[in-house]
Amino acid sequence: MFTAPGGDTVQLVKTAEYLRRLGVEVDIGTTDEPSLKGYDLVHLFNLMRPDDVFTQAENARRQGVPVALSTIYGLYTEFERKARGGLAGVASRHLSAWNIERLKVVAKGVKNRSMSKGAWQIALYGYHHQCARLVDLVDVFLPNSGSEMERVHHDFPVARARPFEIVPNAVDIEVFDPSKVRPRPEIERLRGCIVSAARIEGRKCQLELIRAARDLPVDLVLIGKPAMNNIGYYEAVQREAGPRVHFIGQVDHNQLAEYYAVAKVHALISWMETPGLSSLEAGVMGCNLVITDKGDTRDYFEADAYYADPESVPSIRTALTQALAATAPTALQQRIRREFTWEKAAAATLRGYEAALAHAKSSRVAN
Repeated sequence: MFTAPGGDTVQLVKTAEYLRRLGVEVDIGTTDEPSLKGYDLVHLFNLMRPDDVFTQAENARRQGVPVALSTIYGLYTEFERKARGGLAGVASRHLSAWNIERLKVVAKGVKNRSMSKGAWQIALYGYHHQCARLVDLVDVFLPNSGSEMERVHHDFPVARARPFEIVPNAVDIEVFDPSKVRPRPEIERLRGCIVSAARIEGRKCQLELIRAARDLPVDLVLIGKPAMNNIGYYEAVQREAGPRVHFIGQVDHNQLAEYYAVAKVHALISWMETPGLSSLEAGVMGCNLVITDKGDTRDYFEADAYYADPESVPSIRTALTQALAATAPTALQQRIRREFTWEKAAAATLRGYEAALAHAKSSRVAN
């Protein structure tokens, strides 16, 4: 969570910060099966990581503590079958979506020599089985959109019997405020560039982005660390990069605002986004957005972004060209500031907690 942070890390940390402002006492825990004495509720993140999350949910149930789950749910099956290279790609084209995920968990555990209790359970019983067991332990679901919750309901019908509260992904408008950000000189020299802030890995499509931007008269700035198990992909991205491609690495979340302030366009052309935290942050800073058409992006950005197909370099180039020529997205900026703030996310989360506590109480009475 903290050594290779992604959008789910930011979501977790910011949720905790803004819940505290509402008077909720919050601790962030990273141990496998902590004592929950004195806690009213456990909030877990990412249904797609049942190898880690199921153990926590089972621990909470064993100690009689209700569970809220931020689902962050969207499989990358299309990427695995169409764009994954090597033996994993070959295998994915012959496996079900659930067995692809099972293989990924086991392969990662073996490669990193870290087969956890949850990873062994997935190896033995299957990925879908473990996700379904996790879903059955949840008292309230906290998806980022209605379309995300529809996927959960479709794949795990037992979830239909539980309450859910849509919690918008959000931006910190105290940090991402274009009227207050003053970029340093070394960042100011990149003004007018294309920025892409994301972990560098195959499913985020930085390679296709480089190819699409190659003939455009602007700099391309890639912000983020390579994913632990995607070093080969990162090296391929570096080989394709020309002199106008800049690798910034991981930067402090608050410093991202300086890069968004000088960028004309932010590009996040993934195989799935729910919806992409960096797109929201860049949008409120005044960047035109080039984003994937896969996942839940239209729930957030509607007609105020330029959509691209991640497997089509010409599609990405067309969207980049249009976004570079467009004026600043003032309507989108205003809508993000109005609808997608951490204050609103925290308030919705707290409503979800109340629903979880009520569901747990009614379940105890019924039993």
